[in-house]
Parts: sequence; structure tokens; C-alpha cells
Amino acid sequence: MSNSFALYATIAAGGAMGACLRYFISQLALQWFGKGFPFGTLAVNILGSLMLGVVYGLIESEYVAGHPWRTFLSIGFIGALTTFSTFSLDTLLLMQQGAWMKAVGNILLNLLCCLLAAWLGIKLIINKG
Repeated sequence: MSNSFALYATIAAGGAMGACLRYFISQLALQWFGKGFPFGTLAVNILGSLMLGVVYGLIESEYVAGHPWRTFLSIGFIGALTTFSTFSLDTLLLMQQGAWMKAVGNILLNLLCCLLAAWLGIKLIINKG
């Protein structure tokens, strides 16, 4: 039972920090860019994708042990930082407002930038291909 408790505590600690960083970045993006486009969601999704790529690369290259860092960083910290559900709601709201170009732009930017960021994160650590 204590091993299970330690696992959940590790996830919770990472999640608390990731959620706080998410809020900070979202507020910063709101101040810088306003409410016209969900830049905060885009920013945390790109950052989270980059970070997850780096974590994956570090674990695969055996620079860090998979446990407990994988649980803390991937599930806890990055899981709370990234915002796919918020991305979905932001996109739906843009569609409901008739802002179809912004909605499509949001989808394309999140998809392309996050895939690129995850790839870059892996490449930063694993020097293959």
C-alpha cells in the first residue's frame, strides 16, 4: 500500500506544479495577446509536447531512470500542464462563434506545432536519424 501511496503522491506533486505553470503561462498569454485567440492553450500544448519529447528521449537514452521520474514528469507535471480538453473546448467555442478560420487555425497550429515540438524534444536527446 505504501508503494501505491508513494506513486500517487509523486503524480500529485508533479500535477500541482504542472497546473500552476499552466495557469501562469495562460495568464501571461492573455496579458500579451488578449482573448481573441487561445494562445495560452497553444503555448502550453507546444511546451508540453516539447517537454514530453525530451523526457521520452532522456528515459530511452537512459540518462534518467524511468521510475519515479517518468511518473512525476510525464503523468503528473506534463499531464497537468497540457490541455487537450481545453484545446477541444476552445476550438468548439470558436466554431460556435462563427470564427471558422480561427478554429481551423487553432487545430492546425496545435497539431503541427505540437508534433514538431515532440519530435524536436526527442531529437535534442537522442541523436539519431
